[in-house]
Amino acid sequence: MNDRIEKRIELKAPVSRVWRALTDYREFGEWFRVKIDGPFVVGAVSRGHITHPGYEHIKWEAVVQKMEPERLFSFTWPQPKSLGQTDYTGEPTTLVEFRLEKTPTGTLLTLTESGFDKLPADRRVDAFRRNEGGWTEQMKNIEAYVANKP
Repeated sequence: MNDRIEKRIELKAPVSRVWRALTDYREFGEWFRVKIDGPFVVGAVSRGHITHPGYEHIKWEAVVQKMEPERLFSFTWPQPKSLGQTDYTGEPTTLVEFRLEKTPTGTLLTLTESGFDKLPADRRVDAFRRNEGGWTEQMKNIEAYVANKP
């Protein structure tokens, strides 16, 4: 099994637009389907809950690691034992990074999630599969979002 998930997509939107979709907590929430309590702040915990139908019981929690304007946005988030868990204290985390590069027709967005090798062996494969499939969907979501909300 791999330790990292990597997805790339070329978006037909300028870097500044993609950056805003990633780092404005309200816009992030629209395409990611999460209601976040407040703005992203480096070093701070971001909290909220999933809004995707059937998953509203799942809590959102992440710690913003970096916000390098129009280049890199990253956070760590817990990989709990179960999706219905409400307390993530002490749970292992993975690192999510969104990197942006200008292209002639828009923006190349590269998503990387790493750190699966730090998870307990009995959770590693399930977490990887769940997140790999989730990121496939989320890349489609952000593509549609920036195309429909200039």
